[in-house]
Amino acid sequence: MISPPPAPAWNRKHLLGLEDLSREEIVGILDTAESFSEVSRRSRKKVPALQGRVVFNLFFENSTRTRTSFSLSAKRLSADVQDFSASVSSLTKGETFIDTAKNIEAMGADVLVIRHPTPGAPHLLSNHVGASIINAGDGAHEHPTQGLLDLLTIRRAKGTIEGLTVGLIGDIGHSRVARSNIWGLLKLGAKVILCGPPTLVPRGFERLGCEVAHHLDEVLPRCDVVNALRIQIERQQRGLFPSLGEYSHFYGLTQDRLNKARPDLLVLAPGPINRGVELTPEVADGPRSAILDQVTNGLAVRMAVLYLVSGKGDAPST
Repeated sequence: MISPPPAPAWNRKHLLGLEDLSREEIVGILDTAESFSEVSRRSRKKVPALQGRVVFNLFFENSTRTRTSFSLSAKRLSADVQDFSASVSSLTKGETFIDTAKNIEAMGADVLVIRHPTPGAPHLLSNHVGASIINAGDGAHEHPTQGLLDLLTIRRAKGTIEGLTVGLIGDIGHSRVARSNIWGLLKLGAKVILCGPPTLVPRGFERLGCEVAHHLDEVLPRCDVVNALRIQIERQQRGLFPSLGEYSHFYGLTQDRLNKARPDLLVLAPGPINRGVELTPEVADGPRSAILDQVTNGLAVRMAVLYLVSGKGDAPST
């Protein structure tokens, strides 16, 4: 039996970002995710929580982990799931984004999971359809379920988030993952250090309450957790840093660097990772890495989010 999550109750129709959520709401999602994590350890990995509900994945960008994770999470809740691909849709014939969503809603969709390259696209859609909207990544704005699964992974490994020092390394300026992590970590009482080349980590983030640093070797020994964000190879063509080799030399997580860090340092990476750039294989696959735990925790988080935005109360018994 799944035990009911504690108060406070969730009363939002959408999950558009972590910026708008209170500390209590974030904790409520994490606690609900904990109640669903047991499902993945069963021989029969399914509960009837959303039986009869219809979930559409509307992805306007490529995705492996997020799309698959949402599909599997919805199926484990017994929802009907349909994936949408923009490249073979009526969008290629001139249909608008909003009209496409309205037509899908007319087919009975209860929840629309949206990934879109334009910041604010899920927010726009929430004003035009009656279905619940879950933001699965909008441009460089937010990726709330990735932020939530990172928070859950940290909390499960460390017991708490409050008082921890968490370092986010890499392309902060263009990262929706970084923004969701920043909002969530700060609201739960962590200290956040952003580290990377000046071209990728602008000082403006200090206004959010973060520390900005450009020398990893100086800040890594202070961190309890470090999250290595993917370097977007396509941005290298714009000359934001000299070379991948130089980036790896100054900001890559190597075993030598970890030897100088705290012995219980927790290593995260949202994936996909560029082995040998953000992390060496021995770090990515090493005992301090929780990268695969993040993937597992992502299922529980997305089950919780799907369940909560669908207007459910306490978690159901089987």
